[in-house]
Amino acid sequence: SILTNLCYCFPIKPWHKNLSKALVKNPKYYLWDWTLCSEEGAKVENFVACHLLKAVHYWTNDGFGEYGLYFIRDLNQKGVDFLIVKDGEPWCLIEVKKSHHKTLSPSLKYYYELMKPKYGFQVVFDLPYVDEDCFKKKGLRTVPLKTFLSQLI
Repeated sequence: SILTNLCYCFPIKPWHKNLSKALVKNPKYYLWDWTLCSEEGAKVENFVACHLLKAVHYWTNDGFGEYGLYFIRDLNQKGVDFLIVKDGEPWCLIEVKKSHHKTLSPSLKYYYELMKPKYGFQVVFDLPYVDEDCFKKKGLRTVPLKTFLSQLI
């Protein structure tokens, strides 16, 4: 809590509403200065966490609804990096990947089918920017990180 109060890091709590076998009760902590992460994958996930937190605060403060940022992990260690909740309901699942995979994350598919949010994204760091509105179509898909982050706010 001292590091949080000193603005060194921030917590993201686990989402467990309506999910059976929710295991993780403790929050995950992310650094405000994501450049301090030594591992490249952690650095990318931390970078996205900072932008998502900023977006949910902005959307809530500007009256678009009540937004929250969470993560998901169950007893089998199946999880998704981020869940954005709008007005108490799952709105968008986000799985962050450093490099492109030809298939979507099995955990992302599983939780997308289980929770039925409006959007599900596998956000990939090493894909080039695409000039396309990733929020135009509902559903589950892979999007470049640059495209996704450019459309949050």
